[in-house]
Amino acid sequence: MKAPTALFLLAAAGLAAAAPASPDRYLSLQQEMRQAIARGNAWLKAQQQATGQWDDEGLPALTALALTAAVRDPNLERKAGLPPYLEKGYTWLLAQQKEDGGIYNRGLSVYNTATALTALMAAERTDYHAAAVKARKHLIGNQWDLGVKGQTDNPNDGGIGYGSKKDHTDLSNTYLAVEALAVSKKIIEDGKFGTQPDLDWGAAITFISRCQNLEETNDQEFASNDPKNKGGFVYSPTESKAGEEKLPNDRSALRSYGSMSYAGLLSFIYAKVSADDPRVVAVKEWLGKNYTVSENPGMGPEGLYYYYQTMAKALTAANINTLKLDNGSEVDWRNDLGQKLLSSQRENGSWVNNDGRWMESNPVLVTAYTVLALEQLDASIPK
Repeated sequence: MKAPTALFLLAAAGLAAAAPASPDRYLSLQQEMRQAIARGNAWLKAQQQATGQWDDEGLPALTALALTAAVRDPNLERKAGLPPYLEKGYTWLLAQQKEDGGIYNRGLSVYNTATALTALMAAERTDYHAAAVKARKHLIGNQWDLGVKGQTDNPNDGGIGYGSKKDHTDLSNTYLAVEALAVSKKIIEDGKFGTQPDLDWGAAITFISRCQNLEETNDQEFASNDPKNKGGFVYSPTESKAGEEKLPNDRSALRSYGSMSYAGLLSFIYAKVSADDPRVVAVKEWLGKNYTVSENPGMGPEGLYYYYQTMAKALTAANINTLKLDNGSEVDWRNDLGQKLLSSQRENGSWVNNDGRWMESNPVLVTAYTVLALEQLDASIPK
């Protein structure tokens, strides 16, 4: 059968689908995107190593991203199961699972495990479910609860970091873990694997809220309602990768920026925070004020393709067909993002960021990000 063309990300999490008024308006764009997806996945296939993995074996997330991009390809035919090269890739990925359930090698256990769990679910293989349940336990076990147990009395409480509780929690790892747990929840609902633990979702929502510039719902001192930052998100309750903003009242706010703001919106949706909640309303307003596909707002070219992928997922999950801008007009973000990604594909089918921060000089990583973003756009177009 063909790989699913429905809203794979949303269906897996039990979320509603967005539907623009007329699918015909996207016909040409969709055809071009599918060609670009095919070329991107062909380039990724050529990068697979003889042992089955992609790129650095110390980072199974790279293999997981390439696998997810491949199995979500709307061009993929798998009448007799997965193609041999994907079977080989998944075999390698599963072999990296540790006794604690994590799928990692050189540290960063949450980042690697969350990305791998999402890849396992994307394969739609029941024989991967046992490994997925173990991976879920690893992610849940890495949720922080310092100080008084059961109380979010530490800024890190409710969040998830890279996998070491000696470091910090952050919104990026929390969003990836929350996403993986949301798309895999269906495999434990029938009781086949017995009673399974779950994330403390209330604590997770508190942590996510503590990463947002919104004074009414964030109890951290940095939170600011100044017009530039209100509603947007930062990396953690103690840090913004975009730095600080000096305010007129001698206060300093952690600067909101694009990629984390989309990650925050998506995290709220997975945590089932309602669309009319003031936190969700506020981040949508910030995203409208700072809308662009030319850069990662607040970060310029840094983390640009992570931004694109998170943008595609978040706006789809939020059922936003046209995004309302600060001037009251509305923009067709699907067309803008699709055209931008098509225009930046290289002749060999890959993508790369000229700015190397967060490994985006690595074409395997960036090509996987971009193919996944295009696949999300393709899947969000009504049939």
